[in-house]
Amino acid sequence: MATQTVTIPETMQACQMVEFNKPHQIRSIPAPQPSELRPFEVLIKVAVPSLCHSDLEYMKGTFPIALPVTASHEGTGTVVATGNDVTRFKPGDRVLAGQTFGRCGECDVCHGPEPNRHYCEKREPMMSVGGRNGAFQEYLVIDGREASPIPDKMSFVTAAPLACAGMTVWRAIKNAGLEPGEWLGIIGSGGGLGHLGIQFAKKVFGLKVVAVDARDEGLALSREAGADLVVDARQGKDAVAKEVKEATGKGVHAVLELSGHPSAAENGTAITRNHGRFVQVAIADKLPIPVLEMIFKDLHVLSSFMASQQETEAMLNAFVEHNIHLENNVFNGLAEIPKAVEMAQKAQYRGKACFIVDKEAVGLQPGDGRV
Repeated sequence: MATQTVTIPETMQACQMVEFNKPHQIRSIPAPQPSELRPFEVLIKVAVPSLCHSDLEYMKGTFPIALPVTASHEGTGTVVATGNDVTRFKPGDRVLAGQTFGRCGECDVCHGPEPNRHYCEKREPMMSVGGRNGAFQEYLVIDGREASPIPDKMSFVTAAPLACAGMTVWRAIKNAGLEPGEWLGIIGSGGGLGHLGIQFAKKVFGLKVVAVDARDEGLALSREAGADLVVDARQGKDAVAKEVKEATGKGVHAVLELSGHPSAAENGTAITRNHGRFVQVAIADKLPIPVLEMIFKDLHVLSSFMASQQETEAMLNAFVEHNIHLENNVFNGLAEIPKAVEMAQKAQYRGKACFIVDKEAVGLQPGDGRV
């Protein structure tokens, strides 16, 4: 029997993808009920969800998604009910939703190192993918084994974008495997992940950062985030490589590709020194890495996906401890999501966008002025 403290309505409002390449729709759908929770599940009242760039890819039909489905995999909220096996969370706790869901707990991956467990091949669909509803709704079922407590000094508004953007770029920096004082290149540095990555790299990991972007606002945000060198990708690969090598000596030790633009891999490999690492993070149909560049430089090509629960919590604590700044755009309510999505498609705001769904919870929490 689930533990609960409130009565959940039979229906709720949700912002859903109903057709590919069409605007999201606000719809009334059945609300999840505490009596339906499985032992490992947690039911939260959504406080603030956030819009991720990959949500735009989902809209295009890039991934096989069963429609209709509630969008967003960046969710925060207050626990209202827990399944029988959930011991870490209780009603009233503020949590950051994990994206992955329903790992089997029996395979080699699940019994392996904690950071790899979300790669379980038998896991259920992720939030907003494969028919599992995401965070653009009033109540949400999450996996208690993947969720994380939100630090007391962090608001829901700040936490929501970290549910994907923050933890994804954190793990990517870790996967780059650099030592303090080494150079990290970030392609797409002025976006939601990039401006966080610059700050994490410098303030937490002690790295020097080369920021590469192709938009005036992205270059400006990269400078504000504290990059050691900011380079305009519009000048072309050869000029970009020349500028980076003059500043770093031989090029960066590793590069994160956060852009997904067709030219990003070419620029990334061009600025990386011999024996360096190329870490692909952005979702793209293809990865056009110049093969000769890769071979003759002995580049190590890696990928990086989501962070584990432990890595996510390390990121959250570091965010507070090192006073990381989040460039955030705050909207009121689910009804503003279609407008924000259109703005994101036209690159009309910097950084991230989040939506206040539970005004009472946001108003009551410590630090809610931090955006």
